[in-house]
Amino acid sequence: MARSFLYAWEGLVYAWRVQRNFRLEAYLGLLALLLALWLGVDPVPVLLLIALVLSLELLNTALEALTDLASPVYHPLAKRAKDTAAAAVFLASLLALSIGLHLFLPPLLRKLGLI
Repeated sequence: MARSFLYAWEGLVYAWRVQRNFRLEAYLGLLALLLALWLGVDPVPVLLLIALVLSLELLNTALEALTDLASPVYHPLAKRAKDTAAAAVFLASLLALSIGLHLFLPPLLRKLGLI
């Protein structure tokens, strides 16, 4: 069991090291969490959305690696697989942004004295 945690950790380290988008999404997630705490917003939905986006980014990274292994030269189906996995991350990110606006906008406007 401890070995499986080590493998998972290695996957996280790899994604952090080579995937700029993973790092960017992690930083944005941390910013969203800090904003939630500052605004007094329940952090649970924010944490769930962060986990969703980062998990899909990790799956996207894994699928890209497998696709590159299976098809080292360009193939239209390999492109479709990569693009579709990236679209999953994109949709989750749009969902996170939409829910973030819904959660953060009213308390932020109140804190700024605009409502």
